[in-house]
Amino acid sequence: MTLAVKLLLIGALVLGIIIPFGYYLIGEKNKKRYKRAVGANAFFYFGAMTIAAIMMFGGSPVHAADAAAFAGNATGLGYIAAALSTGLSCVGGGIAVASAASAALGAISEDSSALGKSLIFVGLAEGVCLYGLIISFMILGQL
Repeated sequence: MTLAVKLLLIGALVLGIIIPFGYYLIGEKNKKRYKRAVGANAFFYFGAMTIAAIMMFGGSPVHAADAAAFAGNATGLGYIAAALSTGLSCVGGGIAVASAASAALGAISEDSSALGKSLIFVGLAEGVCLYGLIISFMILGQL
């Protein structure tokens, strides 16, 4: 992609955020206008991302034969995969710990003998984060 195309896509993303919410903030603030603003924002964002993906992956066949560029893309996608496995597993683990810990505190306040059982469930929820971290180390080991 050329610099002009990159700047155009960045401008489209920025305008896709500013225009819908500017429309919402200027007029009467009600639920209908907010839903329209969020819908327009999602449409512009995903539209720009789709166009960017098509332009990025729709390169010429001459560049596809270049082994160095392919190795660079594979390494970059490997880093993205490692980051996603850690990040998403930590988000899921955080959600699980939030609900399990609050339920555990409620159970402990009623009956203090439930401490051991409730800590096991909180620990299992934290284990999800560790599994994602292990997977990301395995991915990074293959790069």
